[in-house]
Amino acid sequence: MLIYKNVNRVTVFLLLVFILLKVLFSISFLWFLFLVVIWLTLTIIGSFHIRWNYFLKAKHHNYNINENAIAITFDDGIHSEFTPKVLKLLNQYNAKATFFLIGKQVEGQQEILKNIIHQGHTIGNHTYSHSNNLGFLKTNEVLSDLKKTQAIVEDLVGLKMNLFRPAFGVTNPRIAKAVQSLQLTAIGWSIRSLDTTKISKEKIFKKITKNINKGDVILLHDTSQKTVEVLEQLLVFLNNGKLKSITIDQLHKLKAYA
Repeated sequence: MLIYKNVNRVTVFLLLVFILLKVLFSISFLWFLFLVVIWLTLTIIGSFHIRWNYFLKAKHHNYNINENAIAITFDDGIHSEFTPKVLKLLNQYNAKATFFLIGKQVEGQQEILKNIIHQGHTIGNHTYSHSNNLGFLKTNEVLSDLKKTQAIVEDLVGLKMNLFRPAFGVTNPRIAKAVQSLQLTAIGWSIRSLDTTKISKEKIFKKITKNINKGDVILLHDTSQKTVEVLEQLLVFLNNGKLKSITIDQLHKLKAYA
């Protein structure tokens, strides 16, 4: 299985073999360079692709689900303008979703947070700072960041979140250790909408719906009008196809709160 620990074990084993061959047969140093390049490539790709489960095991879909259901998830909220619009649409189409919240975005947005909960949606931890340097933070810094969001949400609505999605989908051994320390369940996705990029809402909608299947997890962001418009199209599409949107804990049969 292509995970960090296994790759490291194989790399160390091959390194020892190459050292032995170097002593016995004077093999080229290019073999060592090749080994380092392969290890580095896998490590970098594994860091940025949460679906590899390279450092941290995450749940990305549930194709074994019996009901015709998918999970719509939103990252980077709460947004004072767009999250209420998203909630209105979800309520209009009787759809449920999961919101992965940035701690600093939650501060001062207690009413919207309460509305998310009262309307039957699920919330999860998406770090406090959503820092571009998340992948370079020490374990204790990651842990402090996650705890801060946990504390803010628990103070506002009395819920201790069990679910986590890493900022940018970035993982590494330090993030994994912090997540495991807090006993959080990591959540990935099977359909990435790319709604935060410059591509048009028409292309985003086609990207989401092109090969959608029951059990899929869709990644959106409740941070722009473009996403709001895509969401409305998506909810109509799901209704016509008799697919319903449920929360991520329902999709995976998880406990959302401790």
